[in-house]
Amino acid sequence: MKTSFETPRLILRELRDSDDTGLFELDSDPVVHQYLGGKPVTSIEQCRNVIAMIRDQYRQHGIGRWAVIHKETGEFMGWCGLKVEKNVNGRNRFYDLGYRLIPRFWGMGYATESAKAWTDFGFSELNLETICAYTSPGNLASQRVLEHCGLRHTETFLYEGEPEFWYETNGNN
Repeated sequence: MKTSFETPRLILRELRDSDDTGLFELDSDPVVHQYLGGKPVTSIEQCRNVIAMIRDQYRQHGIGRWAVIHKETGEFMGWCGLKVEKNVNGRNRFYDLGYRLIPRFWGMGYATESAKAWTDFGFSELNLETICAYTSPGNLASQRVLEHCGLRHTETFLYEGEPEFWYETNGNN
């Protein structure tokens, strides 16, 4: 299994312990958590625990969220990738497409570029049948990213008591 690949502007690679400060910048920002339950992290130790959990997902499932690195500057921009999810919206097990970038990288197409690369990777390299995602109805930017990657809104469901939009693609949308 690959541990990195590139897009025209990005390096996508497995998260490393050294990504803890970048992850803290990302996940301690309340703006980033506007549609994620409004609970930003408060310590770098929380980020180290998240990295350890994601690295464990690599071992268990061969996949998980990866770091998004700016190719020219080497900056940590956030993360993107597929992960195995369970028991959401009546689905027992599925591959979830997710992404999260530091706000200074918003609005420049980086989320779409990385998410599209992962969608392509999921179908061409992992031979997945379906890729799914879900997002808050208010998160229009995330909905646009998913739609640019070929995912389509198929239903609305409740997740932890809040409405969410369910998206999916079989690669032929």
